[in-house]
Amino acid sequence: QVQLVESGGGLVQPGGSLRLSCAASGSIRSIYAMGWYRQAPGKQRELVAAITSAGSTNYALSVKGRFTISRDNAKNTVYLQMNSLIPEDTAVYYCNADIRTIIDGRRDYWGQGTQVTVSS
Repeated sequence: QVQLVESGGGLVQPGGSLRLSCAASGSIRSIYAMGWYRQAPGKQRELVAAITSAGSTNYALSVKGRFTISRDNAKNTVYLQMNSLIPEDTAVYYCNADIRTIIDGRRDYWGQGTQVTVSS
């Protein structure tokens, strides 16, 4: 069916940068929106950023001005450029996509998650 594969996570020092990628594959007919969520230890999963097929974006207040979400529609890939990272950004980041497949109707899909650790 649909698979979302994240990459780009890792360990970075405060003030550093990372770029996350999420590629969707499978019997995809349409991708309406893609986004990134994160979950830190002891906290609920929260929306970090999202982007629609039309290019509209939405950011959590905590990352606004530091993170940038973008999308390559031809590659069914969404990116999250993370700059000026702080320890509070440490979390598992999950890719999410609103997809209609050739077989099924519109629904959400999730990636397996990629760890981002900001520490000196």
